Amino acid sequence: MTNNTGIRDALQRDAAASVSAMLEGQVEAARTTLALAPLIERAGAESAERLRGGGRIVLVGAGTSGRIAVQDGVELAPTYGWPIDRMVFLLAGGRGALMESAEAAEDDAGLAEEEIARHAIAPNDVVIGVAASGSTPYTCAAIKRARAAGALTIGIANRAGTPLLELAEIALCAETGAEFVAGSTRMKAGTAQKIVLNTLSTAIMIALGRTHDGLMTHMSVSNEKLRRRAVDIISAISGAPADRSRKALEAACNELPVAILVAAGYDREEAKRRLLEADNSVGRALSRRPSHMAGVPDDA
Repeated sequence: MTNNTGIRDALQRDAAASVSAMLEGQVEAARTTLALAPLIERAGAESAERLRGGGRIVLVGAGTSGRIAVQDGVELAPTYGWPIDRMVFLLAGGRGALMESAEAAEDDAGLAEEEIARHAIAPNDVVIGVAASGSTPYTCAAIKRARAAGALTIGIANRAGTPLLELAEIALCAETGAEFVAGSTRMKAGTAQKIVLNTLSTAIMIALGRTHDGLMTHMSVSNEKLRRRAVDIISAISGAPADRSRKALEAACNELPVAILVAAGYDREEAKRRLLEADNSVGRALSRRPSHMAGVPDDA
């Protein structure tokens, strides 16, 4: 860690300078993630391939890193309709660590190994470990055990050459350097982690066909605001007017991907059948020929 104690002390005596320095640190943290684009692209594609086989997304971490991982993961169900039973959260200290610090739990490598075994982690699973230091025993042990079980393992850390990055199959390192408040990794390190997780999880969902033309196609429709948004999405993709889109959403019992196809002119059962054939991708379902036309040449 770079020794910039003197600089920090001077800045912290000046509130305006402190705020500016912290904000500049956040911008710098974001910039460190740009170099990871090719690796994140690879991680997204390989993750999608595993998940098409029925696998789960498993997020592992401790302390701040674990809470950031959970924050990203819980958004996948409402945003992309990702099944909650295909999400596993392994947080050192358990769910209680979301609200109260359980820092001692991060040293329990044995517990991490037990949890990987208890959840029967398998080759179709994608296990993502997050640790600012890259050396948290709980996270490293989980990644090591998961990789031995054949799962795709991805490590996200903020220090190069650390155990987590060496243990994971795909290593994503955003080197953010010393924090303005020494050791407070919820700042620059946390910002970089959140950007990497946001980008990776979104890349996975795009690869799985859960978006179309930059729109969410599997969003959970659970309140009036989201119903309005769903109608807009249906109209944008299908070209149907708002009234027709609303009726399609009702006919589909608020299942957005089905409603999009219904608005495009398919009945509910045919819409479901086409989605099944297209691996639940709206884009592929709309582009596929009707099942009764399969095998018929274009000039027939």
